[in-house]
Amino acid sequence: MDLLEKARRYEEENRISVKERPVFHVTPTVGWMNDPNGFSVYQGKVHLFYQYYPYDTKWGPMHWGHQVTGDMVHWQECKAALAPDKEYDKDGCFSGSAIETAKGHVLLYTGVAIDKGQERQNQCIAIGDGSEYRKTADNPVVTGEMLPEGFSRRDFRDPKIWKDGDCYYLVAGSRDEHGNGQVVLFSSMDLYNWKYEGVLAHSGGEIGSMWECPDFFSLDGTDVLICSPQDMKAKGFEFHNGNNAVYFLGSYDKERKIFTKGKPVSLDYGLDFYAPQTTCLPDGRRVLIAWMQSWDNPFIPEGQKWKGMMTLPRELAVKNGRLIQTPVRELERYWKNKVSYRNEQIEGERQFEGISGRIVDFTVEILSGSFQEFSVDVAANQEYFTRFTIFKDKGIIEADRTYSGVARDIACIRRARIASSGERLKLRFVMDRNSVELFVNDGEMALSAAIDTPLEAQEIRLACDGSAVVNMEKYDIGL
Repeated sequence: MDLLEKARRYEEENRISVKERPVFHVTPTVGWMNDPNGFSVYQGKVHLFYQYYPYDTKWGPMHWGHQVTGDMVHWQECKAALAPDKEYDKDGCFSGSAIETAKGHVLLYTGVAIDKGQERQNQCIAIGDGSEYRKTADNPVVTGEMLPEGFSRRDFRDPKIWKDGDCYYLVAGSRDEHGNGQVVLFSSMDLYNWKYEGVLAHSGGEIGSMWECPDFFSLDGTDVLICSPQDMKAKGFEFHNGNNAVYFLGSYDKERKIFTKGKPVSLDYGLDFYAPQTTCLPDGRRVLIAWMQSWDNPFIPEGQKWKGMMTLPRELAVKNGRLIQTPVRELERYWKNKVSYRNEQIEGERQFEGISGRIVDFTVEILSGSFQEFSVDVAANQEYFTRFTIFKDKGIIEADRTYSGVARDIACIRRARIASSGERLKLRFVMDRNSVELFVNDGEMALSAAIDTPLEAQEIRLACDGSAVVNMEKYDIGL
């Protein structure tokens, strides 16, 4: 039995019940999931692949899992798409991307091979029909030997492909001769013969080490580079220790193939967010999805047979020099049981009839008030809660899952500076069984966190150390 058939048989025999997983966030059929891959549109459907190891809830030799959707909320599981079954990818089919072509659905991924203790990462192609994919005889199509002398052959991965006119382009993460992170650019007219074009962006030795999972696109008249730097050190409230996900706004000179980038900015200020990837929908929307986990958060509840999930897909826009993220509008199709309150005064702690639940879309807007701290507890009861606190005078927001049911010594608190300094503050919480995603001020900033709180913790509590006037609106999300 070949490795792909083995994986497919295993996932079919060990498929986890949907009752044991999130309702509308993508999780693996069984086992381990990390980076989103191949986020693309093919024949009118949105396809999402992902780093996948079905045989354990820990990282292992990477396969590609596969799911498809018509609305980015309700996902259909497909059979595993790739397995590490060739000499050039025998140690893993690492991250990559996909594109619709006349040849079919083209997957571009990093093949990893270790020989005599030497690891090589090269870029490979598989072509399929949306269900079955065949690796081409030309693989690998982009090799480390095509890079300038001194650039790493071991850290050269995560190709993101797009087409401009008649030419295909890809960006990939890399390290220079000094070990600094960078993004390199290649071009091709036929997907098989690629030309090295140069370094699109460089860390300057100041923004982490290796730059993983780059993505490059134009949006609202601005060029945007996304990447995931490893090994960062905390910097104020902008970056945290470890692996981050950042974006740069700038301008791209297509003729000279030079990207002039602005300062790095965090994509998400929460506890679990990495390796984002985007796609462009047929209606022109640019949509992002990410792995809602941290590499340094290995905790898994006893008995859980899956590990790792994706964020809700997010629509992107560039406004006032920031990348705005909002939940895909298709989520509204699943809204049920609306409950709303207007001009309610919060003094001390309050709960409201109908404002509760774990699979909900809940918004609270602070209209005015005199206070120092305002907090919202979600997934709460007498024992558990995850708390988001506004420190008004400091202009800080804090996410705290210390009491969410975590039984290991992992990061539980993260703070960030609120992007807007206006009097009004809007907090939109999108919750599923195992997660909370908070969108502040219509997407000016986002905070994501995985939680492992028992489902009986259904309360939503508001608290204020002074007085605040708020509007609230809550919908159940029903699939």
